[in-house]
Amino acid sequence: MKHVKYYRPQSIKDYVGLMQDHDKKTTLIAGGTNLIPEIRAGVKEPKVLVDIGDLKDLSGIMQEESCITIGAATTISELVESPIIREQSPMLSKAANELGNILTRNRATIGGNLANASPCADTAPPLLALDAIVYIIDSKGIERKIPMEKFFMGYRLTRLSPGDVITRIALPLSTAGNRWGYTKIGLRKAASICVCSVALTLIKKDEHIKNIRVAFGSVAPQPIRAYGLEDFLKGKAVNDTILADCEKLLEKEISPISDIRGSKSYRQASTTAIFKRNLLQAWS
Repeated sequence: MKHVKYYRPQSIKDYVGLMQDHDKKTTLIAGGTNLIPEIRAGVKEPKVLVDIGDLKDLSGIMQEESCITIGAATTISELVESPIIREQSPMLSKAANELGNILTRNRATIGGNLANASPCADTAPPLLALDAIVYIIDSKGIERKIPMEKFFMGYRLTRLSPGDVITRIALPLSTAGNRWGYTKIGLRKAASICVCSVALTLIKKDEHIKNIRVAFGSVAPQPIRAYGLEDFLKGKAVNDTILADCEKLLEKEISPISDIRGSKSYRQASTTAIFKRNLLQAWS
């Protein structure tokens, strides 16, 4: 990597100035757990690096009146250690704790995990199931917000445009009676890349499902919400017949592929099994 300009803005205002000066021809780096291996492999050759990892404007976890806000530069380890996340969003805490190894978690950021847009991004399914909102600032300093369910557009594609940066992620506070489930399957116990994952939240009322959110990872070109399953399950009680119907619906919701980590049929069967297990656990 030769002749690379490196900048470390100290504020969002500095960041916006850099974007304007360099005509958006920049590459952002925070933890670098995805970018550095790509540079070493020759996949990417950035000319201008902008390090946002230490931007205080993008750090921290706060509980506000109606939501939790997580700065985009917050590390995965900080998510794991946060009492706010453990109490309000234990599903996200669990997913964060299973991301990579301790060295990766100490460097990787939640914003980077989302911006990289991998189908197996560990934090994406929980954030989808929690109805998260992503806040973004563009190169002119204009902020916009995007519901998590609309953030991913395809394989490695998001709503981010050149010069955009994720500033924070907002989660609604947990409500009374909210139940959850999360499972990730990997090929080993530690530092495992996701083969498939499921995250769901459920509110039960009068022995029926009042509301449900279901999300999957590693079984489509991007992390996805399973809207068909959600619509089918609303207003129903979970029993053997419903589980059998869910299994048929799930075949239409996901589109797994075969790769080095698992075959299409393995992913299909595993996803079905962990979905049914988490649904039963949340229901009971």
